[in-house]
Amino acid sequence: MEFPIRCFTCGAPIAQHYDNYVKLLEEGKTPSEALDELGIKRYCCRRMFVSYIEFDDVKQYKRL
Repeated sequence: MEFPIRCFTCGAPIAQHYDNYVKLLEEGKTPSEALDELGIKRYCCRRMFVSYIEFDDVKQYKRL
């Protein structure tokens, strides 16, 4: 499943921040610090980043 374009709860667009979020995590920042730096303040939007898991191995079984 791809990262959601909008928050499921409030509808705010969040997908444009995902790549920067991953880069900040790779630099050693905690998820809380990374989200604060990106300006993601609502807890519903923060949940979308913290709870997202990439399923690359599932993509190969996707139906066309």
